[in-house]
Amino acid sequence: MTDRQESGITFDGRGLLCVTLLLRLRAAIADAPAGTLVHVRATDPAAPLDLPAWCHLTGHDYLGPVDDDTYALRLTADPTPTRADAPWHRPAG
Repeated sequence: MTDRQESGITFDGRGLLCVTLLLRLRAAIADAPAGTLVHVRATDPAAPLDLPAWCHLTGHDYLGPVDDDTYALRLTADPTPTRADAPWHRPAG
């Protein structure tokens, strides 16, 4: 198996737009250990831009597309938190 095909978590975000996709993805991976491979299924046309940008912001490793609507990322040990209601913003502090 290649790095983007091993087993892990599959999150089905098809039909969701950016903010909702990221909020639900964040909830789905909240208890997963570092190193977990996550496949995100997404049909939002912005997903190929939003997912790598969100990974860059939070510190997770974006691995790239697996197929037309599936993207892979790997969870890191200490991701940077984002606001509960706004996955693009760090908490005030």
